[in-house]
Amino acid sequence: MATTTRTATFTENELPVRPSWTHRIGVIVTGSLVAGLLAAAVLVLGLFGGAPENAVGGSALLGFALGWGLLWPLSTRRTDQAQRWAAVPAAAMALTGVLLLVWPGVVASAAFGWGWPPAVLVLVGWMSVASRRQLRSWSRPWLLYPLFAVVVVSAVAGTYESYREVADRSAYAMTGQLVDVGGHKLHISCTGTGGPTVVLEGGFAATSATWGWIAPAVAQHTQVCAYDRAGRGWSDSANGPQDGVVIATDLHTLLDHAGVPGPYVLVGHSFGGLYVLSFAARYPNQVAGMVLLDSTSPHQFSLSAYPATYEAFRRATGLLPALTRLGVARLAFTSQFANLPALSREEETAFASTPAMARSQRDEWAEAPTAMEQARALTTLSAHPLFVLTAGKGAQDGWASLQDQLAALSTNSVHRVLTDATHESLTNTQRFAAKSSEAILSVVAAVRNASPLTHP
Repeated sequence: MATTTRTATFTENELPVRPSWTHRIGVIVTGSLVAGLLAAAVLVLGLFGGAPENAVGGSALLGFALGWGLLWPLSTRRTDQAQRWAAVPAAAMALTGVLLLVWPGVVASAAFGWGWPPAVLVLVGWMSVASRRQLRSWSRPWLLYPLFAVVVVSAVAGTYESYREVADRSAYAMTGQLVDVGGHKLHISCTGTGGPTVVLEGGFAATSATWGWIAPAVAQHTQVCAYDRAGRGWSDSANGPQDGVVIATDLHTLLDHAGVPGPYVLVGHSFGGLYVLSFAARYPNQVAGMVLLDSTSPHQFSLSAYPATYEAFRRATGLLPALTRLGVARLAFTSQFANLPALSREEETAFASTPAMARSQRDEWAEAPTAMEQARALTTLSAHPLFVLTAGKGAQDGWASLQDQLAALSTNSVHRVLTDATHESLTNTQRFAAKSSEAILSVVAAVRNASPLTHP
């Protein structure tokens, strides 16, 4: 009896799956995604570490694009499951990454905040369908699907963050006024009457809301003005670097255009100390006295541990805008401002949670070395009253000696150390903010009476 031999034919999607090949496609998927993640990490933390948001975001997308780009040729050459669909996310991410790199201003637009989440959701939806059709491997349910879920959650969080930013803007009434200082507007709010006028300069990433305890206390005795630097709070963003000289010039223009006469008692907390020092160096006739609340020193880099700390934080601040878009900052800041008065706490939390504030933080930190160098231009305040109030708790080694150097700028100065106060508590905790207010009012009294500064 003759034997009949049949030859089986299969379509591409019906090819018999060899066990070794099934295992190999899972390894290739995993390796490609890991390669993309590592490439993004190297670019974001290395080559573009601490760069502006557009550069960090663009370089991250180029790294991820590399991973998806590897999946298509490797799966085609090494397995019987060619993942041609991977070319779509690779091309989409590469194109978007290049656009971000060459078009820096796009990340600051409201359209970008609202536009990227739906675009990401459409792409992930298509990738889910395509991978389900072409990928027969454990890597699809155990690797790709969880990854897609994380991306979907991020996109939803991004939409919510954009909504909250708009809602927060309408939830609080702006006090004071917006004043054009040349190309952008700054917010300033002045309360109280009498002179000399006290001008409050907040610390790193602070807004005018950070003075919620101090401004009302000082306003009972004289006029006091709090304002928002460019890019934060109610103020517009500005083009170009915001170093100490630019900030001092903006403040001088702001006070002039707002009709606030000098000379002023300048109050600087933390980084704000650098800016009031630069103001005094540029406009000495506009300075009646000064209060430095645990101020950053122009010689900060002389501290042994500071250069490494600065560099690490510089790179970290480059990641903040992207993380803020996902709502991470809103979660992180829920308790940071808990000790401020209720309204100030809510406003500070709302402002601190925005991508605009994160970009401002990054930009401010990047200019810190320049701001310190510029502040060194002030070598003396002569006999103008100067009160240096230092927090003793958690201070770095050498911090106290730098504070002594600041006190030596004037022949009419007081240096007081609050041993149980922290750097932040001098403004955001009622108990220690009261001590800061006392220091400010002692300088006001010395200016009014043309008398030596006394210890409150």
